[in-house]
Amino acid sequence: MLDANHDIAPRLLAWYDRHARRLPWRVGPKDRGRGVAPDPYRVWLSEVMLQQTTVAAVKSYFEAFTAAWPTVVDLAEAPRDDVMKAWAGLGYYARARNLHACAQAVARDHHGRFPETARGLRALPGIGEYTAAAIAAIAFDESAAVVDGNVERVIARLFAIDTPLPEAKKIIRGIQSRLTPSTRAGDYAQAMMDLGAGICTPKRPACSLCPVNDVCIAHARGDEDRYPVKAEKPERPTRYGDAFVAVRADGSVLLRKRPDDGLLGGMAEVPGSEWTSRKNALDPVPDAPIQADWQRVPGTVVHVFTHFRLELNVYCARVAAMEKAPDGHWWSTPEALPFEALPSVMKKVAEAALPGATRKRPKEDKAA
Repeated sequence: MLDANHDIAPRLLAWYDRHARRLPWRVGPKDRGRGVAPDPYRVWLSEVMLQQTTVAAVKSYFEAFTAAWPTVVDLAEAPRDDVMKAWAGLGYYARARNLHACAQAVARDHHGRFPETARGLRALPGIGEYTAAAIAAIAFDESAAVVDGNVERVIARLFAIDTPLPEAKKIIRGIQSRLTPSTRAGDYAQAMMDLGAGICTPKRPACSLCPVNDVCIAHARGDEDRYPVKAEKPERPTRYGDAFVAVRADGSVLLRKRPDDGLLGGMAEVPGSEWTSRKNALDPVPDAPIQADWQRVPGTVVHVFTHFRLELNVYCARVAAMEKAPDGHWWSTPEALPFEALPSVMKKVAEAALPGATRKRPKEDKAA
């Protein structure tokens, strides 16, 4: 019977040495064996990007960030608006603001070097318990317990934990602390992540390929899909609003910046009304940013956030080339619009009124 003191680390590490995923931010076991050390900057950047996001979605963003800002000092010196623009589309935009603030803190207070312990890392902006443990383990081989969604699933199945998430998080973290080895802690953490991502998947896990299937309690019972047990989620409420796409004669679109605090803070947006629990009035003109002949775009834009569902009516108006932008707004040219810090919901709004407007053109098209 598997218990929390069972030593499965050697078997997972042996499996990881053979099957580790190749990822742009990872130093694989073969390279580590040749003395190549992980870059704490790349580890930190990838971990922040991977929160609430998939590996497939992150790869291109990670490569773009490291090409533009190869070191944490480079990122610290970049204008925040440039960082927000590069982040646009990746979601959870507080991460981008905290990312820039953290880079500045590392450059200013730590001479461009990340603290080497989970405790020291926790003191930096935007670094919570999980991220601190992951960086400390992977970059500095501290024996820190790393628990992400993949690890939660693996441990919940190995030990058949009946306590539902999120209440079970504390139990799982305690088990992971006891399982984490004193050496190769970073490789062990990544082995657990890879096991959850590729074999111990949410649905139809490939248990026959698992290196520790013989000690998995859920597998022995044949009820792997039952774990992890999750508490019932409350139904998402729906909010409603209006969005106004003003298009100047030269094709420029009117934008403004959202306040730093709150949802989508610091990002660019198409002007609009507040998002409320009641459907907006039939006459949207009082909320329009400028006087114009506003025409309703057929249909609605629907976007699902973590805690609510949003429905937006989109209105479009064509205005004169000399139309001035109201205070706090600006006109974004057709060439600049695809590179603005527009979150996904605002790209949907712009696309509803102007199909193709936010699509980035190939470089050769720009020179034409």
